Amino acid sequence: MFTFLNDYRKLERSLLNVITAEFFIQMVNATFMNILPLYMKAEGYAKEQIAMFITFRFIGVFALAIPLGNYLRGKKMKPFFYLSAVLVPTFALCIVIATWLHLTPWIYASLICWGASFTFMQIPISPYILRNAPKENHTAGIALSYSTWSFAGIASGVLIALLDFINPQLFNERTILVIFSVLGFGGLWFMSRVKIQEKTEDRSVRMKQRSEPLDWPLIIRGLIPTLIIATGAGLTIPFISLFFSDVHGIQKGGFSVISSIAAVLVVWGALMVPRIKVNIGYKIAIPATQSLAVVSLIALATTELYSQYAIALYIAIICYLLRQPLMNMAGPMTTELLMKYVGRKNQEMTSALVSAIWSGSWFFSGLMVSFMFGKKFDFVNIFLITALLYAFGVVLYYLLILDYNKREKQGLIE
Repeated sequence: MFTFLNDYRKLERSLLNVITAEFFIQMVNATFMNILPLYMKAEGYAKEQIAMFITFRFIGVFALAIPLGNYLRGKKMKPFFYLSAVLVPTFALCIVIATWLHLTPWIYASLICWGASFTFMQIPISPYILRNAPKENHTAGIALSYSTWSFAGIASGVLIALLDFINPQLFNERTILVIFSVLGFGGLWFMSRVKIQEKTEDRSVRMKQRSEPLDWPLIIRGLIPTLIIATGAGLTIPFISLFFSDVHGIQKGGFSVISSIAAVLVVWGALMVPRIKVNIGYKIAIPATQSLAVVSLIALATTELYSQYAIALYIAIICYLLRQPLMNMAGPMTTELLMKYVGRKNQEMTSALVSAIWSGSWFFSGLMVSFMFGKKFDFVNIFLITALLYAFGVVLYYLLILDYNKREKQGLIE
């Protein structure tokens, strides 16, 4: 049952330490994703205000991603991991304080800086793995890195539920956000244990690479499915906790339990990716898991139409627990597919553009959600728009896989 774990025992210790540092950063991210909207709601902010606040975390990523991706070509990436390990928890604390004191300009500023801080880990991590791990460990390294979000969700969910059980008044939303912000600094210790001699091109090769033009048509073709999927995700993922709170009456403790169970399933699915890739390949695995996730999202959304019945809550939980692993199982595969599709010289910029797309689309999606909340749109309508965009993205990913296979046969994929 657990033989798939053998794929991860081959990973180098230094790479595991980098990925563990990423876990601590993601633990801050996971906690704020679930609890920050509820904290802002407890502080008296309306749904449309909360949606507007949350969108601003993505401005920093969007603004910094492309310059950082261009700067990173051929350079050492370890210093940027250190920066992320320091700045993410620091600005997280700033967000909590600014929200507590209702310092609106500082909330926006802190969210922008907080989002930008993630780029120093998010953008370099996949190129770092592809550059420093043996080829046979690429899929496992990317899958484990991708799973840090889910591992973080498990740890966050379990601890929040436990603290809520012990004393919900003492461990309110603000206290929980502070605790996890401080825990986020744990990533620094693991970064200090990274002793690997990082592989970089020598100066002459690096200068030659920087003078070569990027393959923009190839990059754009590879990124279009990501753009569609990311736009749909931005309409839904940041507001899932509000959906369960407003529609089904589930508050922070209950939702933390649900999200931690979902994270366990996501981890299991993501860690199975190397075996799935070997056994059935991209062509079946990516469209199949994403299509089932779309069906689960539609079923989840429509529970709002009959939320007055007790069964609606149970169906919503089941659909959420199905949707999370199914959609996230595709993530490591689409990441590796895209990185290899564009080729080595385009990887840093492509990784940066992926972050920019996710952040930019989530920003504009958040503005749309803020507008729709202001116009009294129901969650079901917003989530169904996401399902439609997801379905279109699945088709585009399938076409990309066909092109990938064609290029691989032509010897154009390393």
